[in-house]
Amino acid sequence: MSFQDVKPLLKVEELSHYYGQQLGCRDINFELYPGEVLAIVGESGSGKSTLLNCLSTQINPTMGKAYYRFADGRVENLYEMSEADQRTLLRTDWGFVHQHPRDGLRMGVSAGANVGERLMALGHRHYDNLRSTAIDWLSRVEIDADRVDDAPRTFSGGMQQRLQIARNLVTNPRLVFMDEPTGGLDVSVQARLLDLIRKLVSDLGLSIIIVTHDLAVARLLSHRIMVMKGGEVIEQGLTDQVLDDPHQAYTQLLVSSILQVGT
Repeated sequence: MSFQDVKPLLKVEELSHYYGQQLGCRDINFELYPGEVLAIVGESGSGKSTLLNCLSTQINPTMGKAYYRFADGRVENLYEMSEADQRTLLRTDWGFVHQHPRDGLRMGVSAGANVGERLMALGHRHYDNLRSTAIDWLSRVEIDADRVDDAPRTFSGGMQQRLQIARNLVTNPRLVFMDEPTGGLDVSVQARLLDLIRKLVSDLGLSIIIVTHDLAVARLLSHRIMVMKGGEVIEQGLTDQVLDDPHQAYTQLLVSSILQVGT
């Protein structure tokens, strides 16, 4: 079954954002389907981070719409929802994995508490259940159970990133946003983290929108890719097709690594 055989999880129409007179992103249109991974790539200043922040409702666009299909089948324009409802969505049905795990973790509480907090937002209050679920999720992201009471500041960068993933996935979100999740990690740690993300995507049927400057990450994780330049999408399609046979000169430069792309 192709993704197009089901209804889209997210439908974005003519999305644009300006910082005053400065262009962030312009006229973005795409659909994301359940279980699909979409990579957004481009050099620094291409607009990919602005787009991700708009899609995750952390900033509201200047114009455009983004329709999200909830688990009960209803469809709502994200930008017509209240701020409280947007925040609730981001804590429950969505996840957001930051490039720097310290931005997505509470460093002053234990690893287990970081995971349990998301469940408490859904009304879970039983301590033993919260703790056992936290331990289960730590094991899923390859963190030993005996670290459940340790503070994240005592973890390595790779462990902090895996903890942030566990914190996001414990509520079984249907859509996860990832902003350069392998940035700043050494090659061996990156490889381990990417293998983990691939497994979780497969096991949980996650939909993911990932921003990355690393085309190898995009090829490994994503089904489709969007290439951005100057705030606009200049090329998109199936990841392997775009990377193996890029049509735009800019994409060809990215693929051949002539351009130095940043976050």
